[in-house]
Amino acid sequence: LGEIYDRYVKRCKHFGAMDFDDLLLQTNLLFRDHPEILDRYRETFDYLLVDEYQDTNFSQYLIIKKLSEVHRNICVVGDDAQSIYSFRGARIENILNFKNDYPDYRLFKLERNYRSTQTIVKAANSVIRKNRKQISKEVYSDREKGELIRVVRAADDREEGFIVASHISDLRFRMQLEYNDFAVLYRTNAQSRIFEESFRRMNIPYKVFGSLSFYQRKEIKDLLAYFRITVNPRDDESLKRVINYPLRGIGKTTVDRLETYAGKLNTGIWTVLTHLDQVNLGFNRGTLAKLKGFTDLIRGFQEQLHRMEAFDMAYTILKETGILDDLKSDQTPENVSRYENVEELLNGIRDFTDNQENEREMTLADFLQEVTLMTDADMEKDGDLNKVSIMTIHSAKGLEFKHLVIAGVEEELFPSQMSVDNPNELEEERRLFYVALTRAAESAMITYAATRYRWGIQQFCSPSRFIREIAPEFVELPTGFHPLRHPGGAGKEELPEREKFVPESYRKIMQRGKAPGQVSVGGRKLVNVDRVAKDFNPSDTNQIKVGTRVEHPRFGIGEVTAIEGEVSSAKATVSFPIGKKQLLLKFAKLRVLE
Repeated sequence: LGEIYDRYVKRCKHFGAMDFDDLLLQTNLLFRDHPEILDRYRETFDYLLVDEYQDTNFSQYLIIKKLSEVHRNICVVGDDAQSIYSFRGARIENILNFKNDYPDYRLFKLERNYRSTQTIVKAANSVIRKNRKQISKEVYSDREKGELIRVVRAADDREEGFIVASHISDLRFRMQLEYNDFAVLYRTNAQSRIFEESFRRMNIPYKVFGSLSFYQRKEIKDLLAYFRITVNPRDDESLKRVINYPLRGIGKTTVDRLETYAGKLNTGIWTVLTHLDQVNLGFNRGTLAKLKGFTDLIRGFQEQLHRMEAFDMAYTILKETGILDDLKSDQTPENVSRYENVEELLNGIRDFTDNQENEREMTLADFLQEVTLMTDADMEKDGDLNKVSIMTIHSAKGLEFKHLVIAGVEEELFPSQMSVDNPNELEEERRLFYVALTRAAESAMITYAATRYRWGIQQFCSPSRFIREIAPEFVELPTGFHPLRHPGGAGKEELPEREKFVPESYRKIMQRGKAPGQVSVGGRKLVNVDRVAKDFNPSDTNQIKVGTRVEHPRFGIGEVTAIEGEVSSAKATVSFPIGKKQLLLKFAKLRVLE
């Protein structure tokens, strides 16, 4: 890596170019090594004004401090409550310690909010007040009082998407609003999938800001390409996309030669790959071995295609191609986001298989048909600005919307699992929630899901502590809203009613803690899906009758309320804590409870 950086620096120097980090580093070096140049700039600028001071990093702080040392005429503007970019190097300490750097400073508090209703402003104040590191202030609004912030509980993320889409559709119709009056904010990029799909189904135009649409992200397109050539190996575009991903030493020259030869024969690249022993394209033994390895890999998937349901097949491809290991090899924020996107794609596949009413298991081919139908809709028409905005909260800073939805406000998601054990990071998560809430001008709705898929396993979720921190006079909570059960409370207090329905097999898995075989990314532990199948033994379908209490590996404990159809194709309706599910008995994997 050091050699790559050295070459990069030399290339920049050769072309007389600098990137943004170079500008900061080289300026500091210039001021350090050439004090006469620093003096010249100090004399040039009598007054220094800095905006967004809460987002400055240490390098910028040093430049500002050196330039202002002589005249000490410096004015900085910022809001410590909106310092949310520490992952980019921003230091909230710069604004908090300004009083120490300039003891004769004067502080002017601009506390009037011109955007939001009084309810939204006071609700945001009540949350940010919990932070210890801050410059105290009392933001106020002279606008109307406004409606209460509404908190909505969904059974799962699929229902959350439907609730949000319905809310936007209904409010737009009732109040004669435009689509661009609405925005949906979430903590991680991966959460966009469920809202994109819900909006497409309800024909709501939308635009993803600060990122590509879910199915246009590289890691998603790569995995879908593997799915496509497994189902249809004649798909040359998909094959070319992944033949050398993850890297297996098959270069562009090799692929061009294959494509040229296939063109001469008026056939596909896959046909050439499967007959390399019959042609001479000038490949050496090493290249032939790599091509054979790729061909054997895809053939192996094809043999399993009709023996495995969509989720199991997708997870097998993800693991055996090496994509999972490739994504886990790097813990940068960008790669963690890619990892989460792939997890969300598999969650979508599990959701697809679990919510079908067909009398057969859904295959990967079925899922690809669903994705194709969904993404063929043209949602990105040039010049059409009347769309719902969906984006991460980080992307929304500085923006405002009349009507706002903050989605997925659950523990381990918002605040992030990676921040809950670090007081400083938890305070930044709270500032992030403050930023989200203050994007709203007229109304805000907060949603959370009672269950959410993690690598295909349905996990129970707790509403975020940030919901509880909103002063009760400013918020409308759903019936049966459960307070947060803090870590360490197990055994000392009764489980919330919904927690009693966690399947025993799954509870055992969660109690294993750091057992080998778990997937871990960014400090977040995710249960390997292979474990559930090994720990769960379904009962014979003949034992299942109306009124029988049963357990499902993902939905938990429920009661059979109806059975219909012939024995070979009988369907059972089961009432689970998350709602009623209709399951084909021969595929349902239900265990009878005594």
